[in-house]
Amino acid sequence: MDRQLNRHSELAKSLADSHVLVAGLGVSGQAVVDVLTELPNGRHPASVSSLDAQAEGAHYSSSSQVPWDSIDLVIASPGWPPHHEALTAAADHAVPVWSEIELAWQLRVNNEHTNKPAPWLAVTGTNGKTTTVELLATILHADGLRVATVGNVGAPVIRQIQNPTIDVFVLELSSFQLHFTYSMEPLASAILNIAEDHVDWHGSFDQYASDKARIFTHTHRACVYSEGDDRVVRLLHEADVHPGARAISVSAESPTPSSLGIVDGVLCDRAFTEPLTGPQRYRHAAELAQLSDLAHLAGPDGVVGSHTITNTLFAAALARAYGVAPRAVRDGVKSFQPGRHRIEHVATVAKNDAPQSGVTFINDSKATNAHAARASLLSLPLSSTVWIVGGVTKGANLDSLIAEIGPQLRSAVVIGVEHQEIVRAFARHAPHIPVHVASADDTGGVMRHAVNTAWKAAEPGDVVILAPACASMDQFDSYAHRGDEFVRWVTELIPPGQQRKE
Repeated sequence: MDRQLNRHSELAKSLADSHVLVAGLGVSGQAVVDVLTELPNGRHPASVSSLDAQAEGAHYSSSSQVPWDSIDLVIASPGWPPHHEALTAAADHAVPVWSEIELAWQLRVNNEHTNKPAPWLAVTGTNGKTTTVELLATILHADGLRVATVGNVGAPVIRQIQNPTIDVFVLELSSFQLHFTYSMEPLASAILNIAEDHVDWHGSFDQYASDKARIFTHTHRACVYSEGDDRVVRLLHEADVHPGARAISVSAESPTPSSLGIVDGVLCDRAFTEPLTGPQRYRHAAELAQLSDLAHLAGPDGVVGSHTITNTLFAAALARAYGVAPRAVRDGVKSFQPGRHRIEHVATVAKNDAPQSGVTFINDSKATNAHAARASLLSLPLSSTVWIVGGVTKGANLDSLIAEIGPQLRSAVVIGVEHQEIVRAFARHAPHIPVHVASADDTGGVMRHAVNTAWKAAEPGDVVILAPACASMDQFDSYAHRGDEFVRWVTELIPPGQQRKE
C-alpha cells in the first residue's frame, strides 16, 4: 500500500506535466474536464482528453482509439467498473487510474482563515448515507461553519475543492468512488453499515466491503462504526489509520467510553468529552439532544425509526470529532429536514366512502437495495402494506428480503425489466400474497400502471410504499426520476376538492 501511495503522490506532484484522460463524461466527468482545463498556469495539465461512446464532444468513443503510450493518468467515472475495457487497457499500459475524489484531494487549496486545506468528514455505507451527511451538514451549519456537502450527493467535490471559503467538506462516498481513491486523509470517517449491493460492479461482496473500508485509511481523528457490527469492526482493525486515530462506536443503548448512545431518551456523547484519558473519563458525558427533538422525523405511526436514530448518532459523532459544541448537535437535529425520495409522505387519498381512513402513499425511491427497503418496510404495519418493488438488482439476491417481508404483506406490485425472478421469489416464499406485474415493456407508463394497480389492491387505512430494493436505470433516468413519477401519478389519484395531505 505504501509503495502504491508513493507512486500516486509522485504523479500528483507532476500533474501539471501530465497528459490526462477523463473516462466518462457524466456529471462528475464533465466537472473534472472543466476544472482541469480552468486550472491556472503551473497547475494546468499538459493535455486533457476524454473518452465516452455516448457523449458528444468526447475526443474518443472507444478505448482502442486512445494513444495509451501518451497517457499519464486516467480519471474514471464512478459508473465505470474496474473490468471496463478502458480501465483494463489502462492497467495493461501501466497507466494509473484515479477517482474524482482522489483528484480533488490532490487539488485542495488553503482555507482563507486557517491557511490550511479544509478538513474532510467522510461517510459511506450501504444505506443511510445521504440522510447522515445532510444531517451532519445541518449540525455543522448550526455551529456557524461554512460547509460543502459533496461527493455522491450535492455538487461534485471537484467543483468545490478550489473554494478557499469552505471551512469543512462533508462527503458522501460510494464504493465506486472509493475504489480508485488512494491518498485521501479524512479528519473523521464512518461506515454506517455494509450489506450485499453492487456485486455486479465489484465482482464479489468481499471486494465491495473492502472498497467501502478504504474510507478508514489514513483517517486522522475518528473512525466511527456501529457497535455490534462485526464485519465493520474487522475492517476497521485491518485499516491503516493515522497514528492517534480513535475507534468510536454508536449504539441505541447506554454509551460506554469512546461511544455515543442513548440514556433515558437523551443522546449522549462519552467519546469527545474532557478528559479523554484517566479515571475521570468514565464519569463524564455530554448531553447532545433529546429523542423528542427527532419527533418531526417519525414515520406514519408516529414512531422515530431505529435507522433514523442511528443515522443521527453517526452525524453527531462526526460533528463532535470535528469539534462542534453539544448545542450545535441539538440545534441541527431540531432544524433538520430530510431530502426527497427517502421515506417521503406523498399523500393520503380517500378511498370509497372512508375519507377518514384513506390510503397513504410513501415514496422511498432512494431505497435502491434490499437493506434500505427492509428498514423502510419494517417501520410499517406490513399486513396493511402494498409494496412496489423491482428494477435493476445489481447482482444482488432479494430472496431473503422477500422471505422475511413477503408473507406479511397485503399485496405486491413488481416493476422493472428483471421482474421475473422477483415474481418467482414471491411464489417460493409468499405464494398466498397477490402479486401484480406492472408492464415492463411500457417504460413510459410503468409507474402509472404500478400506482393504479397498487391503488386498486389497497384497502382504506393501508399504506402503499415505493421501496424498490433495486436501481432505476432500466426504466428511469435515476431514483429521483422514479420517485417523481410515483409522486406524479399518486397526485393524479387525489379527487377534485380534496387537498393533498402530507
